[in-house]
Amino acid sequence: MMMPSIFRDNLFDNFMEDFAFPDVDRMLYGKNAKNLMKTDVKETEGGYVVDIDLPGFKKDEIRMQLENGYLTVSAAKGLDKDEQNEEGNYVRRERYAGSMSRSFYVGNHVTEEDVHPKYENGILTFQIPKEERKAMEKKDRYIAIEG
Repeated sequence: MMMPSIFRDNLFDNFMEDFAFPDVDRMLYGKNAKNLMKTDVKETEGGYVVDIDLPGFKKDEIRMQLENGYLTVSAAKGLDKDEQNEEGNYVRRERYAGSMSRSFYVGNHVTEEDVHPKYENGILTFQIPKEERKAMEKKDRYIAIEG
């Protein structure tokens, strides 16, 4: 029976969740698989502070790339599961791999030196500076009147 859920992101529970096969995401990322890459962006006076939830990842499984004004955060994980019988023959052998990424347009003014990422307790935090506005010269512009 579908029941409304007011404490989750969606109004209705996913009644097919138990029938998903194979349940690779849950094996790779744990019970928090559906909450991955949730992002908070906070505006500050000098730029933006970005927090991305990446629970269950190690620091070396996360990559950041800046190209053409886009900052891409990606994370990849693998899982090998081998089961053998007493003679050493394979009874089951599975390999899983999963990856995810998210891109943000940060502008062409941002360089790799401007981004200082920090990864603690499953949260990747970094700052993006705002583009400095160039001062406009105030000139009186007159339009010639013919006649």
